Amino acid sequence: MDDVSRNPIPDAIAGDLPFWTELRRDLHAHPELGFEETRTSAIVAQLLEAEGIAVHRGLGGTGVVGTLKRGDGNRAIGLRADMDALAMPETAERPYKSTVPGKMHACGHDGHTVMLLAAARHLARNGGFSGTVHFIFQPAEEGRGGAKKMVEDGLFRLFPCDAVYGLHNMPGLAVDEMAVVEGPQLASSDSWMVTFRGTGTHGAKPHLGRDPVTAAGHFIAALQTIVGRVVDPLQPAVVSACSLQAGDPKALNVIPDHVEIGGTARAYSPETRDQLEEEIGRLAHGMAASFGIAAEYRFIRRIPPVVNAPEPTAQALAAATGVFGEKARTSFPPSTAGDDFSYLGNEVPGCYVWLGNGPARDGALHHNTAYDFNDDAIGYGAAWWARVVETELPGTDA
Repeated sequence: MDDVSRNPIPDAIAGDLPFWTELRRDLHAHPELGFEETRTSAIVAQLLEAEGIAVHRGLGGTGVVGTLKRGDGNRAIGLRADMDALAMPETAERPYKSTVPGKMHACGHDGHTVMLLAAARHLARNGGFSGTVHFIFQPAEEGRGGAKKMVEDGLFRLFPCDAVYGLHNMPGLAVDEMAVVEGPQLASSDSWMVTFRGTGTHGAKPHLGRDPVTAAGHFIAALQTIVGRVVDPLQPAVVSACSLQAGDPKALNVIPDHVEIGGTARAYSPETRDQLEEEIGRLAHGMAASFGIAAEYRFIRRIPPVVNAPEPTAQALAAATGVFGEKARTSFPPSTAGDDFSYLGNEVPGCYVWLGNGPARDGALHHNTAYDFNDDAIGYGAAWWARVVETELPGTDA
């Protein structure tokens, strides 16, 4: 253990880091949105096949699953990396800046893809494990439903797993740090829409109509009472109104017939998620009734929360301790962002960990136009992936 702590990255991985860094930057320069990752998935499949790893293409559209079996172990685990980019411009100047206008890798999925590929090559050539590893390269994590589509297409029917693991980079943590925490890690991510329908009238004669704008204002202000006065104070939750459309700025003497409001709701538990859905609707219909108008309400469930299960979390922590030593953290605040890894974790016990991406320079956090994945993290992430496999699926000489 002491030797591993001093040299956490296996020599075989460290020797290939120039190649993986070049590939990561190539992927960064050629970003592809969800379900459009044809170039990326072709590169992934080619590199896996070059190592003798069995490859299944096209799961979930552009997804790739590589399978590697060693020994006579009867357990199987899944390792997931997301591949898609975001529909946003890259503003920072760098040699490998996005070559596709309006698209960039602003969340580090280029790095996630390369780290898992590096681990796959290492395990294919040097892995001392007994069992089956499924390398899951997922499309469309950024809100387009890639994990759900892979599950619907038979991911765990075709590739049964006893546990599944996910990794995401985290700006603000050092590259030689990792956080592994049991329980909630990411919130559910749901959308809601409310339409208030009244009776339009002249702005100077509001008494002749039914004003949906005033009702909408009261509704938006009242939304925060859900978190402040209805949800258990010990249960984190977020309700935000993010879109408001009403009237016409060229007709400022017209009270419109309707107002459309949309937003997001976030929670960590199924019970709180249900509560948010019910309470937003209750407020909408109640506010409409108090103003004598009608309300239409929709709550769109998008992504469940990511909740780390006990057993895979223990295995992930053991692997992290082997690679990062005392810098394997067991305390780290959950995020109210979402990740559709939750669809995998709902099918199979799962664990989702945070790997340091170094300091967030110039405000370059996730989904920022200046963000970049830190190439110094590649070796650490690949080493952890390999250690997870060897921890979960120990060889006969372990």
